[in-house]
Amino acid sequence: MANPFSSPGNRTTNMPTAPPGHAPRRSSYAAVVSGTTPTTDVFGFDSGNRYLPSSDQRHLIDPRHTLNGSWGTPSHGGLPRYSRAYAELINTYGYDGDGDHFFVPSYLRGSAYIQTLETAYRAKVAAAREAAQSRHSSQPGSLSTSASAANLNVAGKLAPSHRGMTFELIEKAAPVEAEGVQMLPSRWNANDKYAGLEVLRDGCEVAFTGGKTTEYEAYSIRADHAMPVQSGIYYFEVKIVSRKVEDSSIAIGFSTKDVPLSRPPGWEPNSWAYHGDDGHSYCCQSSGKTYGPTFTTDDVIGCGVNFHTESAFFTKNGNHLGTAFREVRGKLFPSVGMMKPGEHVWVNFGQSPFEFDIDSMILKEKKAIEEQVAATSTANLAPPLDETSLIQSLVLQYLAHDGYVETAKAFSDEVRSEKQALNIGNKEEVKGFEFHDDGDASQRQEIRNAILDGDVDSALQLTESHYPKVFEDDEDIYFRLQCRKFIEMIHRGAEIRSRASTGRTNGHHEYDAYDDMVNQDMELDHPHEQNGGFDKMDTDSGGGNGGGATNGAVHDDYDRLLEETINFGKAISAEFAHDKRQSTQRALRDAFALMAYEDPVNSPDVAHHLALHKRVTLAEDLNSAILVSQGKNPSTALERLIKQTVVLAEDLAENGGPGSFVNVYDYMKPRPPSPSPF
Repeated sequence: MANPFSSPGNRTTNMPTAPPGHAPRRSSYAAVVSGTTPTTDVFGFDSGNRYLPSSDQRHLIDPRHTLNGSWGTPSHGGLPRYSRAYAELINTYGYDGDGDHFFVPSYLRGSAYIQTLETAYRAKVAAAREAAQSRHSSQPGSLSTSASAANLNVAGKLAPSHRGMTFELIEKAAPVEAEGVQMLPSRWNANDKYAGLEVLRDGCEVAFTGGKTTEYEAYSIRADHAMPVQSGIYYFEVKIVSRKVEDSSIAIGFSTKDVPLSRPPGWEPNSWAYHGDDGHSYCCQSSGKTYGPTFTTDDVIGCGVNFHTESAFFTKNGNHLGTAFREVRGKLFPSVGMMKPGEHVWVNFGQSPFEFDIDSMILKEKKAIEEQVAATSTANLAPPLDETSLIQSLVLQYLAHDGYVETAKAFSDEVRSEKQALNIGNKEEVKGFEFHDDGDASQRQEIRNAILDGDVDSALQLTESHYPKVFEDDEDIYFRLQCRKFIEMIHRGAEIRSRASTGRTNGHHEYDAYDDMVNQDMELDHPHEQNGGFDKMDTDSGGGNGGGATNGAVHDDYDRLLEETINFGKAISAEFAHDKRQSTQRALRDAFALMAYEDPVNSPDVAHHLALHKRVTLAEDLNSAILVSQGKNPSTALERLIKQTVVLAEDLAENGGPGSFVNVYDYMKPRPPSPSPF
């Protein structure tokens, strides 16, 4: 049966499937770095779809399988316009933009609840992936867990491939899975129904297939998860798809988990429902009240619970029928009940567009809350500073804290000039808003700029010179800098290789030496012949215009860098061999694996590891480590203020409070530029 919620303009046909699994990694370049030279290798790793659900559940994590639209993926090109510390506040994903997704009802998009849910989901997927990789690494023929992170155990012939495995470079600890996050309802629960009902297709369809023994016998079913109170308002719709056109005896509503399923919702305590045969609303008893029209085949009935006002409402074919119940409390599950054989319904928990404009209702609730927030006085936040002066002080402290010395000076001068201009009639100079650089901020700025330029060596030397205690107190930041240095060396080598990709020599491609060096007499496949790769490039006999000399110089530079990269990889592998932590060994292993890619900069599997925003993350974490070594706070006052506001909003969202309609992150997004008046 076709999805009754689909429309000609919004059909879910030909939806893309999950990405195919990646082919095995090519020969063990990383093994050369680690000091071993295996001749054979076997990988039994399914890197693409191992943790995805079955195809009928794929819409739960991938927006491409829903009609609610897709969430974009942030670009990895160029440095971000904002500090990495605020990345999660600006990026509604709370990560770097790659990975799995679950479906999100349109009216909940961008909410704080969904952000928390997504964070918990991603942490769970990441933990499962890491556990699977850990199990795999302990098996013969897999990456070894010995002292050398890149040491390879081998047990067979290496399969040819032009793409490597998907590696997830860990430069920072994975987020801890959020606890106590209520999942969204996604289907009917086949284990929480009366015997005469049958759950069909993808779990969103249910039909009355049993017989009846008494007149008032009914069969009911509940959803797989309760309605989340943190959403503020929860809404779902049910379409009647029964073939019979006679009056429906279907009841649509919600109940707690302990309500018997042998009677329709609404007839039992802790259950509420709208019944189609008489149009009455039933609140925890078998006698109902006049509420709305009856409903039958092809009607779409919506049910919404406003946890903020503790009320519930229903809709019919997109029309709001008014408040049906008040003082609605408890852990409530969407529920339907049926009393006649042949009755059949389809539920929409948000996988498809709704008939009712629930999005506008949510926006109205948000606007009301925002008006209350705007009306709140800020006079007592930080007396004697007014709101404007407080904001300016927070911005200046942030700039100084993160080492933006020149910007802090310019901002300080501009604010003082404005204040002086407003100080009409008073010739005294405005004081109290000066920026004084004692040299520390400039030194931290120099270190930061070195990392942003990819010059990790300079950052290491400057840190050792100015802040020698940092690496003694924080070995992790030292390790991450060493890993990043190795990655930057690979990055530079890839750029040299790319620039010379059009270079040709007489009868022999100049970068065949690359394969010779890293494979050390291993048999190589050449899968790049049709993709402009370096393994076997057609050559012509004429260099012309001094091209041979230029290519020769580039070749020499590349050879030197390659040798330095391999030697440095061996050095850090030996230096951190004693560190048995899984995160450390995995980071080393994955960093070495980048060498298996002909063009890691443009490879969709690993390009994000080389992205410039990774430098920002490391630069700001090193800056924080320096401040900690000086006994200072690693976070800015602005960042602490935002975090505190987020916590308070979360507290206000408990039990569906007003915080459910507030997302602090919305206020941190860059605003579009104002249109020019000309």
